[in-house]
Amino acid sequence: MKNLLTTTALIAAFASPPLAIADGHSGLDPDAQYGGNITITYKDDVATLDPAIGYDWQNWSMIKSLYDGLMDYTPGTTELRPGLAESYEISEDGMTFTFKLREGVLFHNGREMTGDDVKYSLDRVTNPETQSPGAGFFGSIAGYDAVSAGKAEGLSGVTVVNPYTVRITLSRPDATFLHVMGLNFASVVAKEAVDEAGADFGKTVMGTGAFKLSEWTIGQRLVFEKNADYWREGLPYLDSVTFEVGQEPIVALLRLQNGEVDVPGDGIPPAKFMEVMGDPDQAARVVEGGQLHTGYITLNVNVPPFDNVDVRKAVNMAINKERITQVINGRAVPATQPLPPSMPGYTEDYAGYAYDVDAAKALLVEAGFADGFETELFVMNTDPNPRIAQAIQQDLHQIGITASIQSLAQASVIAAGGEADQAPMIWSGGMAWIADFPDASNFYGPILGCDGAVQGGWNWSWYCNADIDAMAIEADSMTDPSMVDARLQMWSDIYMAVMEDAPWVPVFNEQRYTMKSERMGGADALYVDPVSIPVNYDYVFVTDVQ
Repeated sequence: MKNLLTTTALIAAFASPPLAIADGHSGLDPDAQYGGNITITYKDDVATLDPAIGYDWQNWSMIKSLYDGLMDYTPGTTELRPGLAESYEISEDGMTFTFKLREGVLFHNGREMTGDDVKYSLDRVTNPETQSPGAGFFGSIAGYDAVSAGKAEGLSGVTVVNPYTVRITLSRPDATFLHVMGLNFASVVAKEAVDEAGADFGKTVMGTGAFKLSEWTIGQRLVFEKNADYWREGLPYLDSVTFEVGQEPIVALLRLQNGEVDVPGDGIPPAKFMEVMGDPDQAARVVEGGQLHTGYITLNVNVPPFDNVDVRKAVNMAINKERITQVINGRAVPATQPLPPSMPGYTEDYAGYAYDVDAAKALLVEAGFADGFETELFVMNTDPNPRIAQAIQQDLHQIGITASIQSLAQASVIAAGGEADQAPMIWSGGMAWIADFPDASNFYGPILGCDGAVQGGWNWSWYCNADIDAMAIEADSMTDPSMVDARLQMWSDIYMAVMEDAPWVPVFNEQRYTMKSERMGGADALYVDPVSIPVNYDYVFVTDVQ
């Protein structure tokens, strides 16, 4: 219900122009203690901390704590609130957004953030040379097409009215625009820091966030220290956060049990899940939450034979989704479509492609592959993903498809997916889409839309259907509150059309389980935060500060 209300409220905002206001206070926890350090573990190193580039499980919440954007979310919820914008106004036609910036907000280098920094950051993320996987999110801003085509250096729709006022004009109504301004990709960066670091900016940090980067030893650890000048008064609670990388999940769990780790960032190892949940003391430290998530197999439509829709449909029919959910101890339900059940626009009565080996074989025969074919399946090398890949491999073998498994580090899989001809199939586990914001459109543009089918993008199927893209644009132009139901129906129709083209095999919708040490404090919702995944570091604290 909350997700639907959030979407509805956003659409309604277009009909009543002014105004949203929030001060720098943040609803501080009266039980919070100040000080201390926490330790988070990950198996793989962090690829980048550049908010225009970073787009994976590890760096998403890190970037949230290092940078800010014009919009933000109430911690632990999907409720929009102003961020670096003190307030905003929306024109009656929903085409112009005027943001009043907070005064006195400082970058980590001590310089005040102004409207010029906002414009620079938006121009930078949409510049093709940046190769941002999030560039397509900003497609509704006037001038985006010219920038994307390399015909303009900046967005004509972004105007700095004065140092503390920025006006953004759209080329079309966009019911999701305020959500877009809350994405990591919309984070405000300092131009001088980008200029100084050049291609290495992702290894440095210069934002306005609650924490500053104080150490990064590649392959070992990152340390964030408290930003004493943070504009949200009273935050953060912690003095520092240490991220240790190169930690196997099973080792991380043992270290947590021994009091050496506070949160295993890769989650509870599936092989230990039943053991943990069966122990009351350990289970008491586990926070469970739903997520706007779908795990899927991408089928690269540019790579034969997946350029044949019948082959893609056959693969859909070959996958035993019920069996795969058992690999993760039933922590998910089989998926029928890209959208998860909790997302507005989900098609309730759609059964998807039924598991049917004989029908799958018949489709391959019709497609001219009676003897099957050989291909590659890319997968992140953290358990349980290799085991899931083996189950997929076995399912494919039943219909004559021989898939060799390429088990690689997360960054390597993502890089392969971002190249047009490198990864015929990808199991998305550990990297699967979790909605950036609670609206059906967010499951389309970056991962199924034409704008995402670019080098370095997140559309690993390289699927692009111009007709469906046009439907998506029309859906997101429905800003009239009376059209909410019609908009959701159109999004349902869009995903049904996508499933006809079968660029994905939707496999399951997974719950999130975060385990934390006994010393960790703060509301449970902060540990399954739908935006700051997996933990909202700005608001958690420890209870054993001396």
